[in-house]
Amino acid sequence: MLGLTPAAEADEPDDASDPVRLVLVTAGLTWEDISAEATPNLQCLADRSGAAAMNTTSTSVVSTKRQGLETLHSGYRGLAEEAPRTAGIPTPAQDQWERLPVDTAEVDASSHADGSAADVSDALAGDEIVQVDLGSVPDHDDPAREQALAELDERAGTALEAAGGCDAADLPRTLLVSVASTDPADPDDVETTGAVASRTVGLQVALDSAFPGQALTSGATKQNGVVVLTDVLATVLTSYDATADGLIPGQPFRGVDHDDPQLLALDRSRAAEIVDSATVPALGSWLALGVIGLVILLVPPLARRPGLRRVGRALATIAPLALPVGLCASIVPWWRGDHDILALTGVVWGGCALLSAIVLGGPWRRHRFGPLGVSAALVAVVILGESALGSRFQLGSPLGAQPISGGRFYGLSNHLFGMVFAGAMMALLCLFTVLRTPRARVVWTIVVGAAVAIVCVAPSMGADFGSMLATIPTFGLLALLVSGVRPRLWHIVALCAGGAVAVLGVSFLDWLRPPEDRTHLGRFIDELLSGELFSVIIRKLAQNIAMTTGYWALALVMLLAVLASIAILAPRTFHLARLVELDTTHPAAYRVRVATVAGTWLGYAVNDTGPVLVAAVFGIWLAFLPAALPAPRPTGTGAAEPLSDPRS
Repeated sequence: MLGLTPAAEADEPDDASDPVRLVLVTAGLTWEDISAEATPNLQCLADRSGAAAMNTTSTSVVSTKRQGLETLHSGYRGLAEEAPRTAGIPTPAQDQWERLPVDTAEVDASSHADGSAADVSDALAGDEIVQVDLGSVPDHDDPAREQALAELDERAGTALEAAGGCDAADLPRTLLVSVASTDPADPDDVETTGAVASRTVGLQVALDSAFPGQALTSGATKQNGVVVLTDVLATVLTSYDATADGLIPGQPFRGVDHDDPQLLALDRSRAAEIVDSATVPALGSWLALGVIGLVILLVPPLARRPGLRRVGRALATIAPLALPVGLCASIVPWWRGDHDILALTGVVWGGCALLSAIVLGGPWRRHRFGPLGVSAALVAVVILGESALGSRFQLGSPLGAQPISGGRFYGLSNHLFGMVFAGAMMALLCLFTVLRTPRARVVWTIVVGAAVAIVCVAPSMGADFGSMLATIPTFGLLALLVSGVRPRLWHIVALCAGGAVAVLGVSFLDWLRPPEDRTHLGRFIDELLSGELFSVIIRKLAQNIAMTTGYWALALVMLLAVLASIAILAPRTFHLARLVELDTTHPAAYRVRVATVAGTWLGYAVNDTGPVLVAAVFGIWLAFLPAALPAPRPTGTGAAEPLSDPRS
């Protein structure tokens, strides 16, 4: 199947031993623009090159061409002089092309097209690397776009002809990159700083003639058919066996076999463009069932009715299944349909219906906490499984890594780890209602914690640095709590130290791999060895704080999370009678909540996007916890719901 279903982990790359000689630069060019009819010269180059959709995000909300051109030479996103300190971009920007063993030449074909062919030919004859500015393409709604595409294609054809011709066997290694989504007349109007890149501008075109007929990838994305603009500099430097001055984030292009790399790049672009608009109706329509369930469970007159209460619990139990299903939605190429919102909604409902049948129809349905525990376990297991398989389905899926934003392209992002953590802890709470001995509870806590930690931190799986720092202390604390041992300060210090040692050990093993295969775990060791550890820590803390305080919605979520943390740890103080009743019947439930709250805020502290982790944890527990509560006491009586009664 074409599209987003091929393995995200790149196959063994082919060696691209030829040096890059010609770099064709534009802006605003997407894969929907390239065709044999409208752009024959670009299509010719695409047919003899490796192809990918390219992320061009910068330190501003919308990327512009002047930012992209600096990125092309500096290796860092955006303009160094205007980047916030939290971006970690060296200032002033350094032109890394000066590290090349050859001279460089820049040709502006958009301003003197007639003379550009001679300039390109002369530079190539002098063994220089040539950067040719082909001009830019206006926005899709601009009526001049079609004409601009034709002119750009003509200029590309002129440059290729000067290099020997697109069809020539001896065409020097050529890159074509669209370095930004826009090229406004006044860039200052759109270059506004923000933590979240625009996800409406689209992925751009990247071509490399060193990999004919293959899909491009890189160590930065580990996704077939997707690269990052910062990878271009690494590709150029590597082709000359040159090294950058300092650490740069990009990794060289690599080629992987694919039946139709151009269709793959188009699929990546199309899915990334429309997934946001389709996500809310697709996921929201299923999550609405959970809202109905919560209303039933939290309104006492409704929750006291046994039949209605069972319906409410069922709805609240299955509602979060939309999250793991949404993460894997690209198993079906829903974006190719004429009605993409309906297609994605159908995929989500179909997957949720299948998982709901497992949750509500298995033998565990006979136990009061059985369906709830299985549903929580499925949330964690499906998300962990997707990462364990190499993040094969995230791109183009709701809640997955989004290549337009460019935060990360594989593994467990912080919001996914939050879902895994919340699901695992709720599953343990339900399991502890069956396991009565401290030894059994400790064993299962260690087993679940080890499974989560291994998948989260393994470089070929989750590759999540911060999760190990939170997972080992949290599950270790829970093991102490359910064992009956009273945790002391030295226990906590030892657990935190164990998490740090474990993640450093895995990072070192990742660092031992070739640079192009390393994840950000291994690259952390590079930063450590280069003396940048302190600046990295300060930058991540600053980003965490900036995200919390810079967006009112996240700030509100964090405030509510603080209040919820206090309330669920002090239910008597807040007169949460049903939660007190749960703790009275199952004391382990309180211990699980203590560990969950501790792990959530520890995860917030050690991650650079901690607010999304906190939101994910409390969002899932908001759905699951009411389903675990006993029914409200009947009016005028002191009786409570028997929690062991499977019928209630």
